[in-house]
Amino acid sequence: MFRRSGTATATATTLTTALVAAAAALVLTASTSAAAVTAPGFLAGADLPPHPSSPWYAGAVTKGLPESAPFCLEGVLPAAGSWHRVFGTEYDTGAVQVSVRSASPAAAAKLAGTLERKVAACAADWLRTTPGGTASWQDYGTLPVEEGAHVYGVHTSIPESEPGVHLFGIGRDGSTVTVVQWGQMGDLSHAPVADFKKTTTKAVHKLNP
Repeated sequence: MFRRSGTATATATTLTTALVAAAAALVLTASTSAAAVTAPGFLAGADLPPHPSSPWYAGAVTKGLPESAPFCLEGVLPAAGSWHRVFGTEYDTGAVQVSVRSASPAAAAKLAGTLERKVAACAADWLRTTPGGTASWQDYGTLPVEEGAHVYGVHTSIPESEPGVHLFGIGRDGSTVTVVQWGQMGDLSHAPVADFKKTTTKAVHKLNP
């Protein structure tokens, strides 16, 4: 009887240990999965360049790409691993932020480079498909934040229509890339470059790589 009792106790102990280990593994797996689907950190409306006549309104942080791709970046942002947030004002000024969790820092660096080249070529690409239009662009330089960020401006105009100006901030923290696009009517002289550089720096600082 004593041997049977000892065997039963040992079996029960082994079973309990196995159950505890399995439960711990499930918790770890769930935690890892939850971390994998968590959105990167995003800007708030107050982080954008101040509008002289309106507050900024921020939409929800949403998984996937926005319904309309940011100007200049059509077809280059991947849907996989992407999140976005759209911002607006009571006037003609708007913005969007898209962040992408890449498979690795190397993949993120490649994506950031692709986005920068696309924006740098945007004015020339737009002119080729817009007869009668005018366009210009400006490289506003890099920012020393995490793995780096770069700010650009693009101006476009067509006859008998209001001109448009856009600012782009592209940055990376580890395996996560973010791009912020701001736009309104006007030209490059109307762009709040200094404030937008602060916005871009905040956008990269807020990422969760």
